[in-house]
Amino acid sequence: MSPKPMARPGGRSARVQESVHAAVRELEAEQGRAALSVPAIAARAGVTPSTIYRRWGDLRELLSDVAVERLRPEEPPVDHGSLHADLTTWAQQFLEEMGSPSGRAYIRDALLGDPDGSNAGQCSVYAADQVEAILSRALGRAEAIPTVEVVMDHVVAPMMYRILFRPGLLGADYAEHLVHAVLTALDSPSSRRGPQ
Repeated sequence: MSPKPMARPGGRSARVQESVHAAVRELEAEQGRAALSVPAIAARAGVTPSTIYRRWGDLRELLSDVAVERLRPEEPPVDHGSLHADLTTWAQQFLEEMGSPSGRAYIRDALLGDPDGSNAGQCSVYAADQVEAILSRALGRAEAIPTVEVVMDHVVAPMMYRILFRPGLLGADYAEHLVHAVLTALDSPSSRRGPQ
């Protein structure tokens, strides 16, 4: 089980996390993935290796934690004035970012060092929060909206499947097709609820 908390820590714990995460990113950028070891990361971060082992358990869990942080959206989805435009643009960007070589590497790291499934859950929360923001904005414009779970199941999940298992079949048109299918199904009474 991973000893790390999912919430962002405060105080000294936050400083340790920030310096260790920065050390991972710097070493990987400067020397490549092969240079990543707990002693090298600890030396760069100015902490002892035991600090890293105590907090993260092992290198794989540390890399998973760094990946989850890198997958966190930096800003809310852009408002393009309609649900169709907002959701399509977001889905295309999600597919492009997560489907890139670095995006796929972060996803793999997030999942590989995740013995209890909490990192996968956190990544799902990131996407669901973005979808909920888009749907809430559309609801404020009095647009009919699907539920968050409908979007997660019919837009995000198929994109993640292709990102992980069929990367040769990625493209902005695929994301647009998925969004179109969800939005044309809005006549179904079960999908006319607010965000969940």
